[in-house]
Amino acid sequence: MKFVAYYRVSTKKQGASGLGLEAQEAAVQSFLSRDGGALVLPPFIEVESGKRKNRPELAKAIAHARKHRAKLLVAKLDRLARNVAFTSQLMESGVDFVCCDNPHATRLTIHVLAAVAEHEAQAISSRTKAALQAAKARGSLLGSHRPGHWEGREQAREKGQAEATKAAAEAKRAKRLVQPEAIVPLLKELREQGLSLRAMAERLNEKGTLSFTGLPWNPMGVSRVLKACK
Repeated sequence: MKFVAYYRVSTKKQGASGLGLEAQEAAVQSFLSRDGGALVLPPFIEVESGKRKNRPELAKAIAHARKHRAKLLVAKLDRLARNVAFTSQLMESGVDFVCCDNPHATRLTIHVLAAVAEHEAQAISSRTKAALQAAKARGSLLGSHRPGHWEGREQAREKGQAEATKAAAEAKRAKRLVQPEAIVPLLKELREQGLSLRAMAERLNEKGTLSFTGLPWNPMGVSRVLKACK
């Protein structure tokens, strides 16, 4: 039997240290030794919360499982997802998968286990939020506001603040970047109105949009776009 293994850890720290991965690796190796079979590729490792549906490594694992006609192998169902809808979509993808902690589970059992995992995640989240709210109400300082939290790490704080400011500026700039599917129809319309290249560039700049290079529009840039969309 051929398998493609998928591991998931919730934080980058777990991924870098191996914490959380070792237990999953041990479960997979124990399953392969007991039930037979082999991995056709090195395991795919995801660093992501179980609540999120965006899983690029999982998508790769599924694609390779299809390609090699193999089964997707995970250590525990909650490593796959703590979301019933996500698990259902995976089950409908056509790729068979096996959970080492319950290898003989039926589709019904998997739905029930996924529902339990989702409920557990929601309960943990609710308890954590309630505890933090209670602590805040008592006047406790939380997170980076705690006394001494940044002691000896002032440079790290300054670096983090600088990176956050830069990321915010880039995100704001990205919103202004015009998308091809949005700009081409507008340029064609302006051309039909008989506007010159310079006039079209000025019209685009008046709208506050940026060119594909992130700079203001100029006649040459407008000309290139129009030639490319002929």
